[in-house]
Amino acid sequence: MSEHETLHPLRPFLRNWLWEHGRVGTRYLDCASGEIGFDEGKKARFAAEQHVYVSLARNPDDATQHAGPTVHEAGLARFLRAAQMGRPEDAGSAAEVQRAAQECVEIGLLCAYQADVQQAQARYALEPLFEDEIRAEVVKDIRRTYVGLREQLALYDFIVFHGLPAPLLISDSPFVDWRTRARPPMPFVTMPLGPYSLLVGAPSNKTSRVGPVTWKSAPAMGPFADHNRHIVEGARLWIVATTDDQLVALQPRFAPPEATPAEAAPPGADGA
Repeated sequence: MSEHETLHPLRPFLRNWLWEHGRVGTRYLDCASGEIGFDEGKKARFAAEQHVYVSLARNPDDATQHAGPTVHEAGLARFLRAAQMGRPEDAGSAAEVQRAAQECVEIGLLCAYQADVQQAQARYALEPLFEDEIRAEVVKDIRRTYVGLREQLALYDFIVFHGLPAPLLISDSPFVDWRTRARPPMPFVTMPLGPYSLLVGAPSNKTSRVGPVTWKSAPAMGPFADHNRHIVEGARLWIVATTDDQLVALQPRFAPPEATPAEAAPPGADGA
């Protein structure tokens, strides 16, 4: 990684979606154009959006408010690889796995509130405020919505479901809160870890930190059958899949409307 290159928070996850048959790279759909691309290599350059970080700690200090989520990269990579391979014994100690699961939640929430950040920035930009004042108001809005949610999720029990029979999609906003998105609501949240592995958090009766992350084989999709639909509905920028066929099926949803002949013709094209 070059000195000026910023690691996208989802890059460790996207490595599980790498296509490694002859050409190493990532298949993705651009949500703005509806075009399918193949990003060569392992760096996921297509995922280049900038993130605004807001600390979700109850009482953040000045040093951590804007630093970004704390991630133990080696431990997270080991956890994600183990989840994709269905090998919990390779994921690290119970404490390391629990930490990695919480880091997945942190990253998922960071991606989830970016749409709220953009909406808030646009709203406050219409007011007579300086940039630092706009930033402060945006932070207040995000914290008002997400601090309580983060504290709630910190007490959830987490399960890694691996060996799923159908490949999962991942997007720029992969965290799914099924309590608000599903119809009828379902009492869990999810974060895809790889094409065939899913982190699931469910309410716990505990009032302190949750116990160790558990692992379960999932030979059927079960309640997660709508996972890809929720991922597609929440995507703003890009969607990644393991095959082109998955993305081709989504193109009609994202392809821009075709221009009419009058719209397509440049001024003066008729010789006038």
